[in-house]
Amino acid sequence: MDKIYTAMGLMSGTSSDGVDVSIIKSDGNQDFSILIDKYFQYDEELTQKILKIRDKILNPDDLTKYQVEIKDLEREITLFHFKAVNKCLELSKSEVDLIGFHGQTIFHAPEKKITKQLGDGLLLSQLTKKKVIYNFRQNDLENGGQGAPLAPIFHNALANELNKKFSLGFPMNILNIGGISNVTSTIEYKNLSLEEKIYACDIGPGNCLIDEWMRKNSKKGYDKEGLVAKSGKTDRLILNQALDNFTEQSNFEKSLDTKNFDIFFAKGLSLEDGAATITDFTAKLISNGINFIHNKNNSQKSKWLVCGGGRKNKYLLESIKSNFDDLNLCSIDQYGFDGDFIESQAFAFLAIRSLKGMPISFPNTTRCTKSVTGGVLVENF
Repeated sequence: MDKIYTAMGLMSGTSSDGVDVSIIKSDGNQDFSILIDKYFQYDEELTQKILKIRDKILNPDDLTKYQVEIKDLEREITLFHFKAVNKCLELSKSEVDLIGFHGQTIFHAPEKKITKQLGDGLLLSQLTKKKVIYNFRQNDLENGGQGAPLAPIFHNALANELNKKFSLGFPMNILNIGGISNVTSTIEYKNLSLEEKIYACDIGPGNCLIDEWMRKNSKKGYDKEGLVAKSGKTDRLILNQALDNFTEQSNFEKSLDTKNFDIFFAKGLSLEDGAATITDFTAKLISNGINFIHNKNNSQKSKWLVCGGGRKNKYLLESIKSNFDDLNLCSIDQYGFDGDFIESQAFAFLAIRSLKGMPISFPNTTRCTKSVTGGVLVENF
């Protein structure tokens, strides 16, 4: 029997609003159990610092140009994570073997093999006196991959756990609507060549455009439950033009960054109409990705489980469903898993796989040339 590790996963998404923390027990393969999930919100000042620096970094040269500002912010973010780690250790009373530290993404350019997540693994290891694994994406980039999505191997373990408990059947698909939306088409464990058969890709924006519209046109950071969009009216002419002009994800082979998208097409619309138009734009691109997976699986009867913050946007989910005659789409929460913490659980899982030298990305998930492990291990204590 493989050794069971207790690992903590730290995930701060593109919404830049805080840190999700999960502690799991797992062998990094098929078995896992969740001990704790906890969210720690950034204060408004830290959120604004992150958004400000992210907006400044438009190319690799900017990483050098703003390196002093980046270094200072990285330390502040790492200290915030340290406090979150300590709090969760107190709550769980578990002896954690290692920490998977994703960090705060501010730049992602796979074509240049560059990705930057703010998070000092050495400092976090020193402060926590724990093994820390960070910089999960770089090895994938070095091996021809897109650096994302990385959660699919965990999504697959999750799907098999759900099938064991609820007999949901396969194909079962995980739709993660974070800042960016991505999908994983999972495979039952009894299948041969499991890792090669898991398929995943980024499919379009998730919350990023909606959140940006709300931040720039109101005092809100997001559209709670899609109520603002629901109160508006979609401008069909603007929506169709925006869809015609969108070419970033024609083949679903590239990973996406929030900088691949812009809300400019909604300029001049009211808060409500802009929210409706942008949400329907997002929903259409997600629907295109769902259709792509249906075609790959030769099945229109796939089960779709939604996780990530976007699953709470009722208008967005209804807009997605409106693009189909019959779409079996539901929140993963209906089956006992909190959809807010799937990514933080995933990075705890990936940390275990990294420690054991197991692959975390695959040709059919990130387009790397071969299955590769990832993450850098530090023990700075």
